[in-house]
Amino acid sequence: MKNRKGIAVLAVVLILAILVYANRGRMHFDWASFWLQLRHIAWIHVAAGIAFIYSTYYLRALRWAVFVSPTKKISPFSIIAPQFIGFTAVALFGRLADVIRPALIAKRVQLSVSSQIAVYTIERMFDLGAAAIIFSSALLFVPRDLPHHEIFVRSGKVALALTAALALFAVIVRLAGGAVANAVRAVLGKLSRSIADSAADKIRDFRDGLNAISSLQDFLITVLLSLAMWGLIALTYVQTLHAFVDTPQFATISFSRTMLLMAASLGGSLLQLPIVGWFTQIAVTTTATHEFYGAPIEAATACGALLQIVTWLSIIPAGLIAARLNHVSLKAAAAEAATHAPADPAL
Repeated sequence: MKNRKGIAVLAVVLILAILVYANRGRMHFDWASFWLQLRHIAWIHVAAGIAFIYSTYYLRALRWAVFVSPTKKISPFSIIAPQFIGFTAVALFGRLADVIRPALIAKRVQLSVSSQIAVYTIERMFDLGAAAIIFSSALLFVPRDLPHHEIFVRSGKVALALTAALALFAVIVRLAGGAVANAVRAVLGKLSRSIADSAADKIRDFRDGLNAISSLQDFLITVLLSLAMWGLIALTYVQTLHAFVDTPQFATISFSRTMLLMAASLGGSLLQLPIVGWFTQIAVTTTATHEFYGAPIEAATACGALLQIVTWLSIIPAGLIAARLNHVSLKAAAAEAATHAPADPAL
């Protein structure tokens, strides 16, 4: 596992180095303008963005408590520390460390790790659905005189269609999860037995997570919490862009116009690698802001770096403190979590 991770990191570094070298003659980057953008940031907007992000961790803990409630009543405050530690591990070690959260929560609430991985699976699906609903709803109402208007509207329609398909899939799995898993195993088994077994297991985990929602009330609460959480994440993007008061493309940007940037940023985070992923993520958001909004490359790069700090790295101080107070070694937790089979992260 370590060798494969090392090879993947090395490959990404080499690819980035080759791209930079190949395009060195076409790159015209004004470092003075870049640092000027950072010096003139309105920090009140940055503080608001970080406050929104930290609020989402409490909402995650509250939603997790709802998921667990049919089995055991827990206080959301009791599992905030695992949220901090888990997302800090992801920021430092990449997406492979995402399973640390359910492992730590399982230990905290004295439930099995497999049951909390099932909760993690359903959490990811609610995240995907809520993000898609907010994304598609906002993009469908962008002004018609907006540049690339057709791209925004088309993206909204596609996201809305995918959300509807996901909801239909969830209903089918909730009613006949075992039959769906067996059908998928039969179809994929012709290509690869290991892939077929893994897909079937994930479908059963998803079904188990759905079964954890024991009432319509819990379902509605979960939906509202998910929408509130992703609404705050979207507002974080808005606040971070508004921090660049000297860049007209960012300073007055609307909520709906930030949705494509948020989608591009989330897409880039799916395969986040340790440390290197910070820079690939910045590259993704820089390209998106430059292409979507026509911002100067220096401002777009500064924005990409600040977005990475606010949305991903700002949790690290709280996570390290929580790990210290709870006597958790992040490296040991990452190694232990690797022994479990996590669901593929949707976000």
